[in-house]
Amino acid sequence: MHDDAPIPAELLAIAERLGFPTLETRCSDALDFREVAVWVVRDALRHAYDAGRRAAPPTRCTCPVCGREIEIRPVPKTT
Repeated sequence: MHDDAPIPAELLAIAERLGFPTLETRCSDALDFREVAVWVVRDALRHAYDAGRRAAPPTRCTCPVCGREIEIRPVPKTT
């Protein structure tokens, strides 16, 4: 299945971490498949998760203690 939608830069950066210079199908086993170490996959998944957190909109809910409407935002990752 091919999707013609543009690939976000964040995904391209994660693909590069996995050793893929592009996410386009090139119809070559040597170019389309990679042997990747588990720690590289773990690192790429962490970056994908963090990118998703950064992109998430704030959540609104009612505080169970005081009953006021509050806004919950993701905590920025500190390195």
